[in-house]
Amino acid sequence: MEWTRHLLIVPILLPLITGAALLLIDELRHTLKALLSLASTVLLLVTAIVLMRLADGVPGGSAALSSSYAVANWPAPFAIVLVLDRLSALMLTLTAVLALASLVFSTARWDRAGPHFHTLLQFLLMGLGGAFLTGDLFNLFVFFEVTLAASYGLLLHGSGAFRVRAGLHYIAINLAASLLFLIGVSLIYGTAGTLNMADLAVRLPNVPAEDQALLRAGVAILGTAFLVKAGLWPLCFWLPSAYMAAAAPVAAIFVVLTKVGTYVLLRLTLLLFGPETGDIAGFGGMVLLWGGMGTIAFATFGLLASQAMGRLAGYSVLISSGTLLAAVGIGDASVVSGALFYLVSSTLSVAALFMLIELVERAREPAADLLAVTMEAYGDESDKGEEHEDEEVGVAMPGALAILGISFGCAALLLAGLPPLSGFIAKFAMLTGMLNPDGLGAPAAIPGRIWLLVALVILSGLAALVAMMRSGIRIFWAPLEVIIPRVLVVEVAPIVALLALCMVLAVQGGAVLSYTDAAAQALHAPSSYIQSVLGAGHPPGVSR
Repeated sequence: MEWTRHLLIVPILLPLITGAALLLIDELRHTLKALLSLASTVLLLVTAIVLMRLADGVPGGSAALSSSYAVANWPAPFAIVLVLDRLSALMLTLTAVLALASLVFSTARWDRAGPHFHTLLQFLLMGLGGAFLTGDLFNLFVFFEVTLAASYGLLLHGSGAFRVRAGLHYIAINLAASLLFLIGVSLIYGTAGTLNMADLAVRLPNVPAEDQALLRAGVAILGTAFLVKAGLWPLCFWLPSAYMAAAAPVAAIFVVLTKVGTYVLLRLTLLLFGPETGDIAGFGGMVLLWGGMGTIAFATFGLLASQAMGRLAGYSVLISSGTLLAAVGIGDASVVSGALFYLVSSTLSVAALFMLIELVERAREPAADLLAVTMEAYGDESDKGEEHEDEEVGVAMPGALAILGISFGCAALLLAGLPPLSGFIAKFAMLTGMLNPDGLGAPAAIPGRIWLLVALVILSGLAALVAMMRSGIRIFWAPLEVIIPRVLVVEVAPIVALLALCMVLAVQGGAVLSYTDAAAQALHAPSSYIQSVLGAGHPPGVSR
């Protein structure tokens, strides 16, 4: 075995060892803990980039590369199997980028707002790395629970009654999702006799007819657990408040948590219910499509109704989740490719927005949103019956406000999907796939539900632009009182870096789309994934 194959275990072991070591260091040694956590996260990012290059490094650019790593060298399906392909490598790299940005931002003050911040963050990274790499549903549950346990502590990090209340709601909802996860896994194991994903893909088409109803019930319950995490309407009412209550760096890394549910649904839908699986092919696709559209519509109205910026960012997360889930429900390779591009762009931009909100709020009065709404409704009494003859022409913007304003404008354009930024390229790629399925160029054959999704995607972008412009005018153009915020370089740098990465995605759009095209094609041709885990003698649809 080549030494590079052992890199698959690094995204799990590295944060686990780092988190355990940080527990042994006194909480008063903040600088040492921060440096160790930063070093570990940088190394994790380097590892993720190397794994991405390995996953994309097949001579000839094969779209079906995947490699497996059996822990302790047990044979599949009994081994703890880790599987690397383009999709898992992409998610690992995205997670590491967000973690590094959040960690740098937190060193300004948030890592000292409560105990064990760095330890919890490392354990969160361990759970995410395992969830993206595992090839087994039971181990997925283990990593899912590690991620949730760490997220509970991170959400409650800091103080305040609102944070505690939102945190308790978050914990209750996710405990219920974990219970559904266990029930679904148990039903699947009882009917199929295995929890290895590749082995399931082989066995599901041959499940006896009398067990099919129980199998479908298990899959539906398991899917519901991940739909709660992904934020599908009507299971998403907890998300805006929870993300709004979290500390800024915590909310930024939490953006990728909703993508765990999307990742698992995308992986399992195309692996277990692809065209080769017979009667169960496409199971749940319509639920994802209509549920995704319902989520977009709900979040669009929520976006327009939001006055608090944190809630606006929370509804932006829901729009992203709804768009991705609807794309998964369609299942077309070109739509999935655009959705993967959109996943990266929207995750980076919303994470930057959460951190930006923390800095922007320092330049505002606590009741600024309420006062602004009141003035819109009833007007400003100070302007009635009085003429201001000597009005000041132009407003001098201090450097900090200028940087924050430019960053806010970039985030608004990205979320709205306006050209020429990465949000536009991602949405354009998705819409092209929807209106030209499989490149056949037959618009007359497009169902009405696809046209409805296209309209919702466009309208949600317009709503994001309106909501962000409204907030931007209140904050930067016509504030009730100008307050110059104190901003540190370590707080601005991560925001600028994430937005700059979105710019790079736009400039390198062709290369990124080539990668996502290959990833989507591999997901739609799961034989390589199955053979890398079980061996070349077990193509899909053949019973073991």
